[in-house]
Amino acid sequence: MTMKAILFDAGNTLVFIDSSVVLPILEEHGAHVEEARFREAEFSARRKLTRRVEEGAWGTENHIWKEYFANLFRFAGVPEESVDAVGERIREVHEERHLWSYMDPATPGALDRLDEAGYRMAIISNADGRVERLIEDAGIRDRFEFVMDSELEGVEKPDPEIFLRACRRMGLKPGESLYVGDLYGVDVVGARNAGLEAVLLDPLGRLDYPVDRIRDVSALPAYMEQLSHRP
Repeated sequence: MTMKAILFDAGNTLVFIDSSVVLPILEEHGAHVEEARFREAEFSARRKLTRRVEEGAWGTENHIWKEYFANLFRFAGVPEESVDAVGERIREVHEERHLWSYMDPATPGALDRLDEAGYRMAIISNADGRVERLIEDAGIRDRFEFVMDSELEGVEKPDPEIFLRACRRMGLKPGESLYVGDLYGVDVVGARNAGLEAVLLDPLGRLDYPVDRIRDVSALPAYMEQLSHRP
């Protein structure tokens, strides 16, 4: 199997919610949450988000994300009477500074190894118009040929068009590209419907969708090496 390009999701793939920003807000509203529990809560909220997408919802609709955050707060132990207040404070902070601002320290090195192996790379993200700046702030913008933000493109995953648009921009056939993301119904289904291959991030090793899974981006170079030897 010959892959020439790797296309990445941004949120929860390359960059993640910065718990150092969120946890103090939860603490102020009665939820004393350690990092491990917060990650468990986020995983559970994201699974519910995936189910909503599978039911036909789109991943960036305001009410879907409001539901995602409400579930995250509840799973993290925020009292029910404080969920709305936490949500409003989180919204304010997200407008001031993007919440998805944490990057695994191993990610830049993994991207460099993929570049050295000859893979072209780009980003396709369902976002709010700020994702390219977010990637610049993370210090990894130079690894990617371009960043496609659904808000600016006027089309979002899982619509196959956004994947096909990226392939056309790179001058590649869909089957020559692999998409890496964290939501099965948005990332994997959308990529496959456009003719791309896909791999799903499964950081806790608990997902059971019919697709190859890796824990994080740092595992991607080894995965690509294995993929290159498949018939």
